[in-house]
Amino acid sequence: MQRSMGFVIFRDLPQVLPKSVRADRLAGGNGQTMSEETKDLSALRRSMDMLDRRLGKVADDMERSQIAEYVDLLNRPWSLIWRNLVAGTARGVGIAIGFTFFAATILYVLQLLGALNLPIIGDYIADIVRIVQHQLEGKAY
Repeated sequence: MQRSMGFVIFRDLPQVLPKSVRADRLAGGNGQTMSEETKDLSALRRSMDMLDRRLGKVADDMERSQIAEYVDLLNRPWSLIWRNLVAGTARGVGIAIGFTFFAATILYVLQLLGALNLPIIGDYIADIVRIVQHQLEGKAY
């Protein structure tokens, strides 16, 4: 057997055959001709080559997914905690800025609608303004 990319490549296929098949061949065979044995060995070799290619593809996929870096990060909990703390802080600041922008935009639109003095919408906006003013003065509504 020979190693390639961390996987085993089988060069001596008769050694990897099950013991019962090898014992049967040593005891006189099962009536197979040499060409049938060669076909069996070539089919086994093709299967082993296909398995080696698949294992190599799995190894390449795992390397591309950076699973080693992820496992390394899990083995260093303080680094993981620090990264999550920084990410959470950045996320919180982003949400605060976004909500401020959204609320300012909504208040601006409501001011424009209040200036139009529409009958139904104007009363609704006046109620909202009254509630906000009471809250700013510290009085309960």
